[in-house]
Amino acid sequence: MAALISSDFEIPAEVSTGIFEKAQKGSTLAQLSGARPQKFGKQQVWVLTAPPKAELVGEAAQKAPTPVTYAHKTVNPFKLQVTMRFSQEVQWADEDVQIGVLQDLASNAGIALGRALDLVGIHKINPLTGTVSDLVKEGLVDTAQKVNLTETKYDEAIEAAAGMVISSGYTPSGIAMDPTLSFGLSTMRDSAGRKIYPEIGFGQNLTNFSGMLAAVSDTVSAKNEIKTDSNLLGIVGQFDAFRWGVQRSIGAHLIEYGDPDGLGDLQRQNQIAIRAEIVYGIGIMDQKAFTKICKSAG
Repeated sequence: MAALISSDFEIPAEVSTGIFEKAQKGSTLAQLSGARPQKFGKQQVWVLTAPPKAELVGEAAQKAPTPVTYAHKTVNPFKLQVTMRFSQEVQWADEDVQIGVLQDLASNAGIALGRALDLVGIHKINPLTGTVSDLVKEGLVDTAQKVNLTETKYDEAIEAAAGMVISSGYTPSGIAMDPTLSFGLSTMRDSAGRKIYPEIGFGQNLTNFSGMLAAVSDTVSAKNEIKTDSNLLGIVGQFDAFRWGVQRSIGAHLIEYGDPDGLGDLQRQNQIAIRAEIVYGIGIMDQKAFTKICKSAG
């Protein structure tokens, strides 16, 4: 993996701050299910599988015991890191000319770690390799409840997915969408050629749909990372059944010595590195709280 060097930049007399980059959206799961405080390590969460039922009692009659059933789910820790090398000359240029390269690299490291929550929690993949990791045993992609998109009936697919969640005893509180799904919704037209959902623009900044919270990101399909297409376009569900939190977070920091990534000694190669790390705790309380929306081939 090549390190960033100063010759990668043409420094004109007047410098525009930062690096132009393709927009990347973060985690849909973080938007649809709030983080919960967690301590480091595996955690057991008790889940009420059979809620108590009240008993009608006659006058002077005896009271029966109330059966209650619990199960437990495990919240597992997953450590993720980003390490980027660049030459010392890049640092000097950044300091002298105020390009903002280091700030942008640190910012993009944070974006990568945020996207990783979806890539691990939905797809079970290592974001760097795009392949399913043996470290991740369960993801939302494993839910058996699935709706296949037929033709361009995007809203009907969402409706059917919400119906499956309701039939399983849950309340559809949110929908995570790939941009393909949200854009498809935005371009639907009635028989007169009028847009059915004109209020959502082109669907890229959608925050609500049919009373559900909505979040849009290409992490839902993972098409920019995953090696084998999952055909996933969306997930409808009661998103508090996806339990996550940040167990440890180490912000982006400079590394000037040693061999942090196996590519050789930094000082010998006239390089330095930026690294950021995070530990997520992730657990799924019940797969039946979620329904996938897939392309017809899914």
